[in-house]
Amino acid sequence: MAPRRDGVEWPLAGPLGLAYTAFFAAPLLLLFAISFYDDSDLTRITGSQWVKFFSDPFYLSVIGRTLQLGAVTVLATTVLSFPLALVFCASRPSVQKLLLLIIIMPLLTSVVVRTFAWIVILAREGVINQAILTLGLSATPLPLLQTEFGLVLALTQIEMPLMLLPLITVMRAIDPNVVDASRALGASRWRTFFQVILPLSLPGWVAGATLVFASSVTAFISQSVIGGGRLVFLPSVIWQQSMVVYNWPFAAVAAVTLLVTVLTGICLLAALSVRLAGR
Repeated sequence: MAPRRDGVEWPLAGPLGLAYTAFFAAPLLLLFAISFYDDSDLTRITGSQWVKFFSDPFYLSVIGRTLQLGAVTVLATTVLSFPLALVFCASRPSVQKLLLLIIIMPLLTSVVVRTFAWIVILAREGVINQAILTLGLSATPLPLLQTEFGLVLALTQIEMPLMLLPLITVMRAIDPNVVDASRALGASRWRTFFQVILPLSLPGWVAGATLVFASSVTAFISQSVIGGGRLVFLPSVIWQQSMVVYNWPFAAVAAVTLLVTVLTGICLLAALSVRLAGR
């Protein structure tokens, strides 16, 4: 089968394009269309649900809280991933195999199991509070469940492989001679990291940050179970409006807003990646 002049084999790309249109693009367009219906009269098309959503300070704060959750989770995984990636790259091949198994093991476990395991850890009688009480750091158990700190802590562990794997892949491709040359020229370990390793590993960080951000802001199970009813994010608004209130147009507005929020973060990270590549 000869390819066309533009280099695209359309007979092979056609079925994939049709499947993409049928199972991804069409439902999104349908969701966007539903958001313009009126809840009291589904035969009438208005923009009242959009006005209701974006004129309410509560839902605007929910959007900001959702973005903040994704940004803080990316920051936490970044701070922990770089030292772990350096340790991985400096280890022997046999140790790297063991570390790789430990890294990908959370991906092999159901997110529900991991989330409920964090309930055991963060509960008032959990591992962390028992350790704090035993060491005498506090006289009473700390409130960790249904707090943003506990949610970020759990999401950091859950999303860590999504940051580590791209970062390790890029850092392993860095030429060791470049690092050795920096040390030979008198640079310290910190200066070598910030001026050599960090700039060369930024493409891997951008890929990992994109995955972590998109996954953390849409982590409905973790947000609902660990955050509880005290912390409200866009996924919980979508579930409440669609499954409890049965206000499908308003739920569609929240869903489209969540989609745009995630795409905005991904586009910003992609623009950063392009800018870094153009240096």
